Amino acid sequence: MKESNFFPKHFTLEEARALLPKLRSIFHDLHRRHNSAIEIGQKLMEIQETTGADLGGKEVDGMVMDFMQVNAQLQHLKDLGVVLKDFNRGLVDFPHLRDGREVYLCWELDEDDIEFWHDIDAGYAGRERL
Repeated sequence: MKESNFFPKHFTLEEARALLPKLRSIFHDLHRRHNSAIEIGQKLMEIQETTGADLGGKEVDGMVMDFMQVNAQLQHLKDLGVVLKDFNRGLVDFPHLRDGREVYLCWELDEDDIEFWHDIDAGYAGRERL
């Protein structure tokens, strides 16, 4: 009896590799916007603590816009069919069929290429070379 598949989309190695430039761009934008929003938030907290002033204006608008774009980029990752494992490291898994069973192709932002895979339940520690 055939085992049912959990993921609606499975990537070939070639399809996953073709997405790497797009993923690099997405993570660059995600990290930039996330860092910007955190920096603005810390600045606003300091202002609030020292002056007690109501906060608003351009800084708050920018922070909200950054968070909205982070959310949109995270949704974009989901729509692409990849599984985000670690935001900060840019670690994603690609659902993949290997010898008829579901596994993940594993990649993180500082890697040049997809060189590893692991079982669905094994996680990063269970990575094996392709």
